[in-house]
Amino acid sequence: MDLKLLKLQLRISKKFRNIWCSQKKENATETYAKLKDEYLSLKAILNVAGVNLTDIDKIKE
Repeated sequence: MDLKLLKLQLRISKKFRNIWCSQKKENATETYAKLKDEYLSLKAILNVAGVNLTDIDKIKE
């Protein structure tokens, strides 16, 4: 995976995480569950690409 694509995925992941957290605060349970599933998929893709998410993942569930 090239660096340009990796940067794009990280940016998308950050935006996605922010939206996901706001849905949790608003108690939008159905939307939250869907976003969580998508977020976990993004994390899996980044993990396979060799990105260490330990330091950058602010959601600890």
